[in-house]
Amino acid sequence: MVDGSSDEKPVHKVCVDDFYMGKYEVTRGEYRKIMGSSPSRFDKGERYPVENVNWNDAQSFIKKLNSRTGRKYRLPTEAEWEYATRSGGKKEKYAGSNSSEDVAWFDDNSGSSTHGVGTKSANGLGIFDMSGNVWEWCQNWYDENYYDKSPVNNPTGPLSGSLLVVRGGSWHYVSWFVRSAVRSRLRPGYRFKDLGFRLVLSGQ
Repeated sequence: MVDGSSDEKPVHKVCVDDFYMGKYEVTRGEYRKIMGSSPSRFDKGERYPVENVNWNDAQSFIKKLNSRTGRKYRLPTEAEWEYATRSGGKKEKYAGSNSSEDVAWFDDNSGSSTHGVGTKSANGLGIFDMSGNVWEWCQNWYDENYYDKSPVNNPTGPLSGSLLVVRGGSWHYVSWFVRSAVRSRLRPGYRFKDLGFRLVLSGQ
């Protein structure tokens, strides 16, 4: 397979304001603490990423978390996600490395399962599992041609759509899909056992 899909092009400049990114994907234990139960298909431990979560589930979790903490957590925009994945905008094929084995759980090494968060190497910002383990929902709608018209500063994606962005690949996919540049999309109600999320918080 050729390295790079048409929706990953053209290469373009993007600037994002300061933000905090979750060090780990949201775990089963964290999800259960806020929501009272976990939808996960894998029952291997509280430090495993929550999965089988659709976009609407993630928004419900965030709403309850924010109500409880008084903070304003949210899902990352696609631009924030890729900036963080690439250790602050570096040219890295995977999240923190040019070797998928170093940083990602994918189909060749996962044993057909999720793994505990933080069990592979972190990227240059100290963030784990941005390549592989579970796909991660982003906040914005998907547009195959968005990079042609993306603004430079803080792009937030199309104003509307039917599909939402997911990034990062998962334990269920080949290493090509855990590349930093890969874009995918799903309907907001879709759920599967390789689909989770992580949180961001705008800079103060």
